[in-house]
Amino acid sequence: MQYELRTQVIEPQRKTFDHLVARFGDRPASRYEEGSFDIQARENLHYRPLWDPTKEIYDESFSVLRLTDPYSFTDPRQYYYAPYVTSRAAMSDAFGSTLTYLESRGLLERLPDAWKDLVAQLVIPLRHYESGAQLISTAAARFGFGTTITQCAAYAAFDRIGNAQLISRLGIALDGGTAGLLEDAKQSWLEDEALQGLRKLVEETIVEQDWALALIALDVTDQLLFRVLFAHLDDAAITGGAPAYSLAAQHLTEWFKDQRRWLDALYKTWTSDPELGAANAEILTSTVTGAVDRAVAALRPLAARADALVGAGAV
Repeated sequence: MQYELRTQVIEPQRKTFDHLVARFGDRPASRYEEGSFDIQARENLHYRPLWDPTKEIYDESFSVLRLTDPYSFTDPRQYYYAPYVTSRAAMSDAFGSTLTYLESRGLLERLPDAWKDLVAQLVIPLRHYESGAQLISTAAARFGFGTTITQCAAYAAFDRIGNAQLISRLGIALDGGTAGLLEDAKQSWLEDEALQGLRKLVEETIVEQDWALALIALDVTDQLLFRVLFAHLDDAAITGGAPAYSLAAQHLTEWFKDQRRWLDALYKTWTSDPELGAANAEILTSTVTGAVDRAVAALRPLAARADALVGAGAV
């Protein structure tokens, strides 16, 4: 008896979900589109929040920055759960490999004393800055409107905890496998004069009621902080006999480049909105101007401490 194997193609009855057909037309949707578009809760919300009964529990008016269509913004990275987790696993593995190399070659122990002090006094306490940034990003994920925006904020919140863990691992490695530096870093975050401006700024941003304005304030601070500690000082470390610092800093620099992609796209979407773009641009201008002034004032003592330690011209 002989058998003949044939391939039979069964055409699907429909190519995607009805709400995606209404938005994109009758074509197959990508995984990103299926997991991102038009799934924001809009109806049958049942009750208003007791702490603000003027709003629905999910409400566009939680921010003064609005979009005519919340889904006009798309993540240029096209992240949904699977590619996001894959990307961050690779980042974690890469940092783990770098840390293993630094420890195996004793490069952390060979850091000049001034650079060890810089890491201990300025970098390790930033695990608490990242924790504050996680709360700000979580608020944006909760109060933002439109899943393409809120999922980016949620992923950013996870990233900030990952950054805090990365910095913690560096502190433990620098301290020979103990948590002494982490305990000292907490006290520095609470008491060191060079960090109090930044701490105050983070705490004020956490309690900002407008999720978008808080996100902008955090981003402005990030841009200055990462530029000073993980770009400018990275260059100084290479010429200053501290290559271990440069090897560790590159991972935070690479993460920040990825973070910038969705935020820059969001700014562009806000300002190019056909109906609300002009109003959004005006709000962004005033918000960023004030945020820059506050961030510069908060970070100047930190930069001065860095200059006092390694003379890198951070101010």
